[in-house]
Amino acid sequence: MGITLQNNPARTYSEKQTSVSLWKKFILWSEAQEENRFLWVALAIAGHGCVFTILTVITIVLTGNHFIFWPFAIGAMAASLISNLAAMPTKVTIPILFFSLLVDLAIIVLCFSSMI
Repeated sequence: MGITLQNNPARTYSEKQTSVSLWKKFILWSEAQEENRFLWVALAIAGHGCVFTILTVITIVLTGNHFIFWPFAIGAMAASLISNLAAMPTKVTIPILFFSLLVDLAIIVLCFSSMI
């Protein structure tokens, strides 16, 4: 009869480091901004509506008035305005605001690149 030796390594506890994604950090920061809610509403309505949307519309008109850019400019402003008027929490309104600003900047870049 043969003898079988079995190696039983000692089980040790090792703590796994969990990394928080950049999106999760942004959402947590947005939730923490709930006390500054009215500042974000004012920035979205006044800043986005009176500055960035106007700049986007002027850029669209001065670079050839392509119709394809109009619905995106209107949609970006509408998304920001509707989310704020619906009194959504800041974890929703802040990402929508930044996304709509990104859409406006993309429209401006595309308008200038279509001129060339």
